[in-house]
Amino acid sequence: MIQCLLKKDSKTDLDIAVFKSVNDISKADWESVLKDRNVYLSLYYLEAIEESLKDEIMFRYLIFYNEKSLAVAIAAIQFVTFYDKGSQEREALCLIRTQIKNHLIDSNGVKVLTCGSPFSCGENGFLFTSEITEKEAYRNLSKGLNQLQKAEKDNIKAPVILLKDFWPESDLADAIMKADGFKDFMIDVNMVMKIDASWKSREDYLQSMVTKFRTKAKSALKKSEILITYDFQEEDIIKHQQEIDKLYLSVVEKSDFNFGALNAGTFVYLKKNLKEKFIVRGYFLESTLVGFSTAFLCDKIMDANYVGINYELNREYAIYQRMLYDYVELAINTECIELRFGRTAEEIKSTIGALPINMKLYVRHKSAVKNSLLRPVVNAITPSSFEQRYPFKAEFYKA
Repeated sequence: MIQCLLKKDSKTDLDIAVFKSVNDISKADWESVLKDRNVYLSLYYLEAIEESLKDEIMFRYLIFYNEKSLAVAIAAIQFVTFYDKGSQEREALCLIRTQIKNHLIDSNGVKVLTCGSPFSCGENGFLFTSEITEKEAYRNLSKGLNQLQKAEKDNIKAPVILLKDFWPESDLADAIMKADGFKDFMIDVNMVMKIDASWKSREDYLQSMVTKFRTKAKSALKKSEILITYDFQEEDIIKHQQEIDKLYLSVVEKSDFNFGALNAGTFVYLKKNLKEKFIVRGYFLESTLVGFSTAFLCDKIMDANYVGINYELNREYAIYQRMLYDYVELAINTECIELRFGRTAEEIKSTIGALPINMKLYVRHKSAVKNSLLRPVVNAITPSSFEQRYPFKAEFYKA
């Protein structure tokens, strides 16, 4: 059921249908654009996230139609409240809060119209088909977000629009967003690792390393060999729901930035909906769950995502390091060509073999005056510094 059509600024604009729930979306139109290209825009994923977080986040879904009433683009939107937890304030909007305080964000947080999944790193909020040009796509996205912000002003005040996260090669999107008043900035890098075609096992991967890093890897694997791992099915997640929530919360509490956490209930929905495309692995010390990891699979790309760790036992049993090496082995076994580790813990991820990729975000305030204040603020936002490690033999980096 189409909830409304956004007002067009000109006759050349696309028609944009707005849906308030996944259940209302025209499935055929959405799928005709998606074509299984992005797991985070799949209706199965969106349904799981919406069902779990509908009391915390307001969701909207856009389908863009051309003059022939053909669906040519889709977007997933969340109205998210970003809370500053008052610690290191590394994340983007926390930095904005620190430097402009009540001009943009008050102590109760700020409502942000977000295009791009708050729970993943990458271009996961918008897709379009070859029926329109990239220029047309991003111009209409920008206009559509502006119209949506105006249309929802009586339901929820969201003065800030945030687009996340664009790969470095998205040059045209960059030009269009800046022309439409968005300010670009970068926060912490996305750690990405290419999976070499010659690797057929974990041992092949280890043999690609120089001696120093191979020794470190084997030491971590030795420490963690007592851990027993299980690939969880839906019923396993339900069985260990309390432990999963506790472990995940221990990780979330270490972050500087919060907008509502997922929980084991979300993972149940994701596993139910995505099946083998969503992998959940439990790490046990004897009969006690001491960690878990999750990953998404789509088009030979693995996205390492949510983890939970017992930090009291982490150093002794190298739980997190074991997870990272297991991600690599899993990527090899599933014939992936790329493993995306996301943000945080950059140095240790670099010891695994990941390299930093700068991801660009765009922000715009609805007030022209306040939007003009954003430039010096976002210019001051820089990625965290860390020491990049290079664990592989020299010939590996020549590829």
